[in-house]
Amino acid sequence: MSLLSRLFDERFLAHRLRSTSTAGIAVAVMAVLLFEYRYFVSHVVSWDLAAIGLTFVVVKITLMLWYAARD
Repeated sequence: MSLLSRLFDERFLAHRLRSTSTAGIAVAVMAVLLFEYRYFVSHVVSWDLAAIGLTFVVVKITLMLWYAARD
């Protein structure tokens, strides 16, 4: 058994997957909220924040459909 396989087992990989997914969702939600705040309060359209939110939605839906088709 190698050193890496002892350090990084299935539990570590599962925790990493969940934490990365949660972090991605949190960043996307914050981007959308900041976009809405700037739009409704300052009346400024931040296209970069809109692109981040839209990218998240497209990637999430695409992966959900991909995994559903492969499962």
